[in-house]
Amino acid sequence: MKSKIVNLSSVIAAGCRFLLPCAMSCICGKAMSQVIADVHSHNVLPSYIAFVGSHGALLEEGFPIPSWSAERHIEMMDREGIAWSVLTMPAPQPFFGDAAESRAIVRRYNEETAAVKSTYPDRFKFCATLPLPDVKGAIAEAVYALDTLHADGVKLATNSRGMYLGDAALDPLMKVLDERHAVVIIHPHKPTPFNDSLMMQTPLAAYEYPAETTRAVVNMISRNVPSRYPHIRFVVPHCGSFVPLAVPRMKNIVEVMRRSGIDKNIDWKGNMGNLYYDLAGGASADVLRMLLTVTSPSHLLFGSDYPYVSADGVHGVIAGLKSTLAAMPELSHLSDSVFAGNAARLFEKGK
Repeated sequence: MKSKIVNLSSVIAAGCRFLLPCAMSCICGKAMSQVIADVHSHNVLPSYIAFVGSHGALLEEGFPIPSWSAERHIEMMDREGIAWSVLTMPAPQPFFGDAAESRAIVRRYNEETAAVKSTYPDRFKFCATLPLPDVKGAIAEAVYALDTLHADGVKLATNSRGMYLGDAALDPLMKVLDERHAVVIIHPHKPTPFNDSLMMQTPLAAYEYPAETTRAVVNMISRNVPSRYPHIRFVVPHCGSFVPLAVPRMKNIVEVMRRSGIDKNIDWKGNMGNLYYDLAGGASADVLRMLLTVTSPSHLLFGSDYPYVSADGVHGVIAGLKSTLAAMPELSHLSDSVFAGNAARLFEKGK
C-alpha cells in the first residue's frame, strides 16, 4: 500500500504543471494559495539576439539583454504559482533602416513564439511584435499574427525609431487592431532623439522609461486614439508610469487652451476607459492609490518583468504586492482579481 501511495504522489507532482490555469490551485511542490497571471514578461530568442547583435545594438537600451528559456521560465512560474504569462519581445526594436530585413526577423520571432505557446498552451500567451516604423509591413504582420498565428494581442513600442504611438501615420494600423478587438501591450523603448550622455549617468529604466511611456500615452490621448478605436485594450506598463500625474495637468492645460480660444477636444472618458495598467516596477501603496485616481481596480494587472527581473526577484515582487494589497482596505478584497482575474477577463474579451 505504501508504494502505491508514493507512486500516486509522483504522478500528481509530475502532472501538476500541465493543469489548466483555472485549476492551478493544486499542490505543486508547495501550496498554491493564489493563482497568478503575469501580463509583463519577455522571451529572448536566439534569432533575435543574433539579429540585434549583428547591428551592434545589444546595449542600445543601456543594459544587457538577459538570457531566457521557456523551461527556466516555467520553473520560475511553478515555484511562484504563476499559471500563465504573456510573452513579448524586449527592446530594442529590430529595425535598422531596412524594412525587408525587419519584416523577416519579426516574422521569425512571431512564428517562433507561437511555437513556444503551442508547446506550452496552458502556460504562455503571446503578443506579437510588428516591424514598425514600416506601417504597411506592420499591418500585414498584425493580420498574419492575429488571424493565422492566433496571437493573443500585439506589443507596441512607445516609439519605433522616432514614430511615437499616437502618430497619425499609425491610424490605419489602429483600425486593423480595433477590428480584431486586440489587446495592445505598450512597452517603453529608448526615446528618439536622446542625449546619450544622460544614459551614461542614469539608466533608462530609472526615469526615461516611465517618461517615455507617459509621452506615448499622452500623445495617444491628445489625438483620442483609445476613444476612436474603442475595441483596442491598451496595457500601460510599470504602474502607469507618470500617467496619473500627467492626466490632471493635461486636463488643466486643455481648459486653459479652451479659454484662450484654442479648442482641444479630448474624450477623457473614452480614452481613459480603454487603458489597463500592469504593476511591474514598484507597486507601493502610494503608487497604487495614485493609480486609482485615473482608473478602477478592475484595470490593474500583475506584471513581473521577467527575465529583466530575476527569478528570485519575482518572488520578492509577488510577496511585496501581496503584502501591500493586504494592507489596503480599498484593494485587500480584490487581490485575486489583481493577480489573475482581471487579466483573464482582459484576454478573454477579444475571443
